[in-house]
Amino acid sequence: MRKPIGKIGAPKRAKQMRRKLAIRKKVKGTAERPRICAIRSNRHLVVQVIDDVESKTIASVQTFGKNALKAKVDREGAKVIGQEMAKRLQKEKILEAVFDRNGNIYTGIVAALAEGLREGGIKI
Repeated sequence: MRKPIGKIGAPKRAKQMRRKLAIRKKVKGTAERPRICAIRSNRHLVVQVIDDVESKTIASVQTFGKNALKAKVDREGAKVIGQEMAKRLQKEKILEAVFDRNGNIYTGIVAALAEGLREGGIKI
């Protein structure tokens, strides 16, 4: 993953991009141990399970769209989304994964999501 060309104007977005690139240097997903990517905005939450070797999305859960979960974007909703993703991963026979917080700080919603995944039986 590369930094976009040009300067990132907002200091908050620049810090997030720096954290994101530092994380992605270290975190790689495979078929046996895929990468769980958490994408968080103010209104929605998207969780994708990605096999980086084949560049393929294995499963995804989100709070918007046609197949959306009716969960709020708060700590309780993130926990519910994490548990739903854990169920989908167990159907695919995946019990172990690496967690990519995507430049977000590991607190609040992102931490609750990881906690929900662990409660669902996924080893992170």
